[in-house]
Amino acid sequence: MTKGSKIVALVPMRHESERVPGKNYRLFAGKPLYHYILESLLACPLVAEVVINTDSRIIMEGVSQYFPQVRLIERPDYLRGGSVPMNEILIYDVQQVEADYYLQTHSTNPLLQAGTISRAIQRFLASYPGHDSLFSVTRVQSRFWDESGRPINHDPKVLLRTQDLPPVYEENSCIYLFTRPILEKRRSRIGERPFLFKIERHEAWDIDEEIDFQIAEFLYLKRQGG
Repeated sequence: MTKGSKIVALVPMRHESERVPGKNYRLFAGKPLYHYILESLLACPLVAEVVINTDSRIIMEGVSQYFPQVRLIERPDYLRGGSVPMNEILIYDVQQVEADYYLQTHSTNPLLQAGTISRAIQRFLASYPGHDSLFSVTRVQSRFWDESGRPINHDPKVLLRTQDLPPVYEENSCIYLFTRPILEKRRSRIGERPFLFKIERHEAWDIDEEIDFQIAEFLYLKRQGG
């Protein structure tokens, strides 16, 4: 890691959403949802530029009005389908924007704070190239089973307390850090030697379904003292 390396944050946002209609720009605690992640990213001094790739006129117009310092990339037609892999969108983005390292997150992580993003960047830079990428996870200690009824991470004959079970880590989609060569070579944000960066569940809540939206908004308002 050399001093002064450029880190660009990539935030892809689709206009349509199947399970939570219009979630990226739906009002969340009084503001469009995407405002929260942009505010957190812009508060990180290690992030040189924030880039949004979108097919949404609503988002483009709102960003131009409220976040003029954020760069907009209009998503090409061939990348607009709901079945297009995220990695293909990111490959397009890194070809448009030069950087030493890229950080990708989502507008659906409104509880993610600037300090956490900064710590993730610092941890990645301190461990690179020993760790060639970083992604955020949530620690889980619970009893898991596969669909055939077989235990995955525990022995039913030895009923350990859940807090004594070996932890497993859930990819929470909040933060990914990687380089362009890793992304293009592997067609993945995650390299061969990733660092797992832990985030507490109450901050890592990702909005995927309607109930997630309601819970995340409740947690946000509680954090604000509302």
